[in-house]
Amino acid sequence: MSDYRIIEVKQSVFADNNADAAKLRNELKEEGTFLINLMSSPGAGKTTTLKRTIAELAGSVKIGVMEADIDGEVDAAAIEQAGAKAIQIHTGGMCHLDADMTRQGIREFGTKDLDLVILENVGNLVCPAEFDTGAMRNVMILSVPEGDDKPLKYPLMFKNCQLALINKCDVLAAFDDFDCEKVEQRIHFRNPDCKVIFISAKTGEGFDEWTDTLKDWIAEFKSGSMKPPVHHDI
Repeated sequence: MSDYRIIEVKQSVFADNNADAAKLRNELKEEGTFLINLMSSPGAGKTTTLKRTIAELAGSVKIGVMEADIDGEVDAAAIEQAGAKAIQIHTGGMCHLDADMTRQGIREFGTKDLDLVILENVGNLVCPAEFDTGAMRNVMILSVPEGDDKPLKYPLMFKNCQLALINKCDVLAAFDDFDCEKVEQRIHFRNPDCKVIFISAKTGEGFDEWTDTLKDWIAEFKSGSMKPPVHHDI
């Protein structure tokens, strides 16, 4: 019988990252930094949603945004113009952020006096869902033009999110094959506990419910009663 060892690299990577994420979550809790990990495919409307969110919460919630992209600075510039503190994180070609990369961003960013920090992850529905960033809540955006079948095709993304925002509802009439009831059923098939809110970052539809949810989360976090999210690796 052979005496060589077999190393499951993927499992090892996830285990190390999960431990690092738990450590980071504790550090952020001690600092009072409420971190949200925002994910979606490219073009689903993450930055546009954030810009309206910043405007809706102006004067009541101090928001900072960490923009993660393979390259470019357009999103960070857009967030600053919207009136929030922003930092751009370049991933060097990587398609996601992990806990250590998030920690580096947090340290460079500085979170003093911020009620809420949102990490806008790299745009895709696969890699970002695999890695726990250390955030206390995971949110994903699915846009109407992408189709209502995405929860069936990308199960891990929906399993690891506590909230799904269905964006671009203002164009539902043009995409009459998108079934709102069906997409909600499919999300709950993957994750019965995932909250679903239908929004339009263009018109503001659904934003009262979205911003109220953010305020409730912040209050729960500050009270110390918020439990960390369960993260699924596969």
